Amino acid sequence: MPTSDAPRRISIDAVSYETLDWKPRAPELYSRAELQRQTGAYDAAVTPYLVRWSPLVSTEDSADVEDATRVLVEFDQHAQKKLGTGNPALGPMTAILLRTESASSSQIEQLTTSAKQLALAEIDEGDKRNALTVVGNVRAMEAALALAGDISEDSILAMHEALMLHQRGFPAEDAGSYRQEQVWIGRGEAGPRLADFVPPQHARVPGAMADLVRFVERQDIPVLIQVAVAHAQFETIHPFPDGNGRTGRALAQSVLRNKGLVSSTAVPISAGLLVDIRRYFDALSAFREGDAGPIVREFATASRIAAKTGTQLVDDLVEQLEESRNEMTGLRSDAAAWRILPHLVGQPAVNVKYLKRALGLGEMAALRALDALTQRGVLTETTGKSRGRVWQHRGIFDVLDSYASEIRRMSVR
Repeated sequence: MPTSDAPRRISIDAVSYETLDWKPRAPELYSRAELQRQTGAYDAAVTPYLVRWSPLVSTEDSADVEDATRVLVEFDQHAQKKLGTGNPALGPMTAILLRTESASSSQIEQLTTSAKQLALAEIDEGDKRNALTVVGNVRAMEAALALAGDISEDSILAMHEALMLHQRGFPAEDAGSYRQEQVWIGRGEAGPRLADFVPPQHARVPGAMADLVRFVERQDIPVLIQVAVAHAQFETIHPFPDGNGRTGRALAQSVLRNKGLVSSTAVPISAGLLVDIRRYFDALSAFREGDAGPIVREFATASRIAAKTGTQLVDDLVEQLEESRNEMTGLRSDAAAWRILPHLVGQPAVNVKYLKRALGLGEMAALRALDALTQRGVLTETTGKSRGRVWQHRGIFDVLDSYASEIRRMSVR
């Protein structure tokens, strides 16, 4: 890859624009003044193709990307070493990292929820709208990792479908389908003429997405640069009527896994982006204007934050697991409680229905195991009811709350 010590600009073709005509739909819903403002010509973006783009990167940015790549690899290896590749808690650890990434990605879109609300939503308890919406993001992230072996338009559509089927009010028939109308970002209720950014006209979406997939397939670009640029291009295309930001960050996870940068865990990069949301959005704007440098640097910084905070999260969760094991000393080695324990890392709120579904336990076996874990102080029954009971691992929730507090403390307000 060619390098240069010129100003830290990573040149890329800027979006161009085409002039189209807009007439507000359902004009009876808007004032006469708004209809006048939103009737007439507007400019919609036309995204350049990426498939043949060759980045010219300064030595400083190259070193930055290499360092960020190294810490991501070390984070992935740390999780494996901490638990061991055969440890039954490794899968649940990936699940909680994935859920953490999903919550941070959703928070960028002003969808906030707590670790407890999200865990309860996963077992069909609680009724928090945002938590149920974030569950959709978890499903999109799960699909992103499951489909990472073959990133295609179909796999991206599947991520979007998994995301939006859990969002109340979103038409089910539009989940997993490219948009069939113009969308815009920013001002304007009746039309795009005053918007901050107008993505491509919907007829251009399939061609732009096909090019994006071909770009992701390339093997001659540093992975972190490829992830950042693919993400920014996806957000610029804005291929869906809703859920683009969350699907785009799920795609980033898929590319990281596809390229082998991480193999055993999910990387909470969105937590790193969440630290300075304004800078992230400004980097997307710079990308559209022809400079990929800010978004590449943003992903490098986010990767380091993700690796540092993610490593501490893994260590703290493993410590909770070890403390619980010590409290379970004396239980028979074949007791069902031992099977439940590693799953608590990924799902620290459980009920009988969840244990029957996830572990195949019978109802009485599940209840006996929950009683054993409660008697030893591993779990706490939190409802006080005779039916519909829920058990929680408070130590794991404390760790997750501390992680969220740390991200908030680092954030620029």
